[in-house]
Amino acid sequence: MSEDISRRLRLAEQVAREAGAKALDYFHRRETLVIETKRDAQDVVSIADREVEMLINGQIAQTFPDDGFLGEEFGLQAGSSGFTWVVDPIDGTSPFVNGMPNWCVSIAVINEGQPVIGVIMAPCQQECFVSARGQGATLNGKPLQVDPARTMQNHVTGFGANSYVTPERVGEIAAGITAAGGNFFRNGSGAMMLAYVAAGRLVGYYEPHMHAWDCLAGYCLVNEAGGWTHTFNTAGEHLLRGAPVLAVAPGAKDDLLRIARL
Repeated sequence: MSEDISRRLRLAEQVAREAGAKALDYFHRRETLVIETKRDAQDVVSIADREVEMLINGQIAQTFPDDGFLGEEFGLQAGSSGFTWVVDPIDGTSPFVNGMPNWCVSIAVINEGQPVIGVIMAPCQQECFVSARGQGATLNGKPLQVDPARTMQNHVTGFGANSYVTPERVGEIAAGITAAGGNFFRNGSGAMMLAYVAAGRLVGYYEPHMHAWDCLAGYCLVNEAGGWTHTFNTAGEHLLRGAPVLAVAPGAKDDLLRIARL
């Protein structure tokens, strides 16, 4: 691992844990938060999201001032180093504000168009998923490896959807999974479910439309745990657009590709 990546990996884990602690404090007093909507009534945000993103951005800017930064709440700040941090301060805001533990802090670093670092911190569970290109993936320091014997038929598949996806398509995905002999699961945080693929808790995860801040940390984790991910274009304006996301263990790849129609 290069020194450039190693230094950023150390900071990514450190700031993910600090951001997780700050978010958890807000979670414990969530009744004081003013909840706002963004694109629709299901797409919510609070001061917790903004404050956590500012904490992460501030620490990165202090240590790596030439790096780019893309956060869900405040958008893209271009850099000159070739490294860009891609951050969702609280993925799963709807579970967060409704008192459910299914939310996380997601931090990725991309270089040359690829995620080279992925850290996902789930504060309610005190689980920190960490990965770097060529270095494997870990959960609280324990190595992760997907199980090639797992399939859609003998395990659980995650899928997600939002208002970018038609109700008809959501029904098709659920029907496709069950018709293939599988079972499906959704917890409201795509980033967390991608981490669950890396950890072997899910055999795969599919969502027809996700943004970079939701998926790139999870992609790094899945890749480093031996799984497969569908390409997410990070070039230019594509980094700001949504795209289909698919991450899967080898034994379920063909079935889930067929359902996803990718």
